[in-house]
Amino acid sequence: MAKAKKAAKKAAKKAPAKKVAKKAAPKKAAPKKKSARKPNAAFMKPLMPSASLAEVVGSKPLPRTEVVKKIWDYIKKHGLQDSKNRRMINADAKLKAVFGKAQVSMFELAKIIGGHLK
Repeated sequence: MAKAKKAAKKAAKKAPAKKVAKKAAPKKAAPKKKSARKPNAAFMKPLMPSASLAEVVGSKPLPRTEVVKKIWDYIKKHGLQDSKNRRMINADAKLKAVFGKAQVSMFELAKIIGGHLK
């Protein structure tokens, strides 16, 4: 009996056999739906910039999206983003005429530009 108890203890001490994880079959991606989304016509309508804004973006009628893009190109080309707070834009002489102040937030940009488009 003593030998049977020792054998039982040894069997209990042995670690159970490790289970081998089965690799899951790769799932097939669901086909992507093509959205029939059209750009908003109000954004794409060409608008005439004011004289002060025309010095920065040009005098041709442009959609709002293009005007904002050209303003950002101008800001980056001339290094007008504040070095410490990148959300702020420091105005040079041309932009000061558009903004009306020396520094504006990037979040105010679209609002300010909207007042210069007709």
